[in-house]
Amino acid sequence: MPRLVLLDANALLMPFQFQVHLEAELHRVLGDVEIAVPSPVLSELTRMADDNRDARAAARLAKKYRAIEGHGSADDALLELAVAHRAVVVTNDQPLLDRLKSAGIPRVFLRSRNHLVAEGV
Repeated sequence: MPRLVLLDANALLMPFQFQVHLEAELHRVLGDVEIAVPSPVLSELTRMADDNRDARAAARLAKKYRAIEGHGSADDALLELAVAHRAVVVTNDQPLLDRLKSAGIPRVFLRSRNHLVAEGV
């Protein structure tokens, strides 16, 4: 059964800012995955897209994945959904990574600006 992976806004920006092939990297580090984007993350990207070309591209990319209903801020939704679904969170946001680590939630982040690494998986 595929592992649920939740993407933060900055994870969706990785392909455009760092030329990282997000799906290929997620399959490499985690195997079979189902990718989802919490609704507050989609809202955040929509707000950013007004004046950010990469955010517009990231918002288009996000439509490729399953939207999952979340509540509160993007970070709170990611944390809550990861606990509820035993999911992995992909982010480069250090304060969020710290919160996820404290909660024992597996996380994936960018290393050396060119590949993803998993922790706590």
